[in-house]
Amino acid sequence: MKPQTVEAYMSAFPAQIQERMLQLRTLIIEHAPDAAESISYGMPAYKTFGKPLIYFAAYAHHLGLYATPSGHEQFKEALSAYKQGKGSVQFPHHEPLPLELIADIIQFRVQENQTKYNSRK
Repeated sequence: MKPQTVEAYMSAFPAQIQERMLQLRTLIIEHAPDAAESISYGMPAYKTFGKPLIYFAAYAHHLGLYATPSGHEQFKEALSAYKQGKGSVQFPHHEPLPLELIADIIQFRVQENQTKYNSRK
């Protein structure tokens, strides 16, 4: 059975991975306090202004962060040290999370969604 809440999703992983996910979740809530939290595509998902903001997922060897292609493109140089795909980046469990960088990405995505929202008015 697939988890229906972020808490349920996180509880399915070992404590060390849960702690890393909690760090990500806390950053998202701190920098996007109005974000709607849900499970989408089987992973924790956040929306602002009715648009996807950021997703994350846990795997055996890394956390995946999905900030849409624009979020990754904007920070491509800073993210170049990590394995990436289009719109995704992998943070290995054996390395500390780059919390400042992730916070910058979240703030960029919030601003981007707000700008899109305001231009539709």
